[in-house]
Amino acid sequence: MALTRQTAEKGLHDQTNILPRGRLLIVFAGLAISLFISFVDQNGITVTLPTVAADLNGKNTISWAGTSSLIANTMFSVLYGRLSDIFGRKIVYLSALALLCLADLLCGLSQNAPMFYVFRGLAGVAGGGISSLAMIIVSDVVTLQQRGKYQGILGAALGLANVAGPFIAAAFILNATWRAFFWMLAPLAACSILVGYFLIPDSGPRGELRSSLARIDYWGILASSVGIIFLLIPISGGGAYFAWDSAMVGAMLVVGGLALIAFFFVEWRVAVLPMLPMEFFKNKVIVALFLQSFLLGAVYQSYLYYLPLYYQNARGWSPIVSAALTAPMVACQSTSSVLSGQYISRRKRYGEVIWLGFGLWTLGAGLTLLFTTTTHPATIAVIVSITGLGIGCTFQPTLVAFQAHVTKRQRAVVISDRNFFRCLGGACGLAVSGAVLQATLRGNLPRGYEYLSDSTYSVPARESVGSEVVWRGIVGAYMRASRAVFVLQVPLVGACFLACALIRDRGLERPKDPDEVEEGSQSGRGGDGLPTRSVDRKEGVEH
Repeated sequence: MALTRQTAEKGLHDQTNILPRGRLLIVFAGLAISLFISFVDQNGITVTLPTVAADLNGKNTISWAGTSSLIANTMFSVLYGRLSDIFGRKIVYLSALALLCLADLLCGLSQNAPMFYVFRGLAGVAGGGISSLAMIIVSDVVTLQQRGKYQGILGAALGLANVAGPFIAAAFILNATWRAFFWMLAPLAACSILVGYFLIPDSGPRGELRSSLARIDYWGILASSVGIIFLLIPISGGGAYFAWDSAMVGAMLVVGGLALIAFFFVEWRVAVLPMLPMEFFKNKVIVALFLQSFLLGAVYQSYLYYLPLYYQNARGWSPIVSAALTAPMVACQSTSSVLSGQYISRRKRYGEVIWLGFGLWTLGAGLTLLFTTTTHPATIAVIVSITGLGIGCTFQPTLVAFQAHVTKRQRAVVISDRNFFRCLGGACGLAVSGAVLQATLRGNLPRGYEYLSDSTYSVPARESVGSEVVWRGIVGAYMRASRAVFVLQVPLVGACFLACALIRDRGLERPKDPDEVEEGSQSGRGGDGLPTRSVDRKEGVEH
């Protein structure tokens, strides 16, 4: 099987196509804009959900809009790397953009809640493709030595989208309709398709469709899809829609767990071109980076959801003020993402950047435990800024580290696998944080108000609570619930920081593919027996 897989990987078409600077900047701007649109779509929806729930009569089920998108995103993230290897980066990337365009158009046309949830799932499928393919295409058109710089800018676009999304969505709700928010995104995605069609190089393989389809890991797709669906639905809905001790939750967790075991077996022994090659797990650096990806996804998504809840529920601030106090974190994330990328490209090192990033993030996570119902907004802004600086030094630098530890043919699949672990971590992190928040809230609410824990996203109007003492008890309960979530994040980020000890900075020289090593052994020595230098002209790297 190992020889068969090596032959299959050797048969993959090399899609490296280093672009001249002028064309690269245009292509790169298009990739950054498509990422921005995708993440505005993902994060702007959080502001629209109350309005959508009221309009589509889905107040009791509206959280499925986020759950369906998250599950679909996670399911397909692991698939895109191999699809782009088989069919080509450009066609898969443009297909993901087209699907996002269609999904957003249909979201705006939804007539009931179930329709909206289905179309949000389609948007999740598209979002996973756009985030993976944008980074994969950068790895094709930019040398490894320059990827830190360019991927740092992509990280900045991602961070700006996370804070801009809620503001843009709020503007549409206040001045038009929630449907217009999605109708605005659809034509922007269509414009990105046009830019990508004309400017992204088409370096995909030229072969028969039947032979290409035969190389898809169908059993892996089936096993991973069943596993993710049957695990994430009960994890996301446990305690809210389903009782944790119910037979249905237990059965789904068992089926999901068995399906994931089957998935790993398929990737190990069955798939010719596995979506998650098991050889990655023989490399302790890759394993450490996968662990960090899972945990940073869990913590980052929890921050995006539960910091605003602290602002609005425990402090009573408006959504606009909440978004404004989230802005320092995202602004610092974008700044440090760009600066860390420049550092990596100039110094050819990423290890100290990752150490610094997780160190700052751990410090910021610890400082959030100082938040109370009276913490000054300026203090909050400083603390979340420290966190943002740490986040910006981890997201893209860890991606560069991944690519420095795999061969050229493995770079697409390792990027999609990294995004898979990050999305899976985000889904699990949100579910666990939500369960902690709800349990803490239920245990601290004043007598007679325990029912509020069933709707953790909003507090009752102050006028509806007769006693000032009771009102303070309710606000205090929300404060303790938010603090419990913040406490949970500290050991998770701390584990990422400790895992840095396993990461070896081998510079920006990737390992060679087996056939490259073979060619090098034949031609790499001169007549005097000394090694000669060879230049990989496509990669632009001197070996």
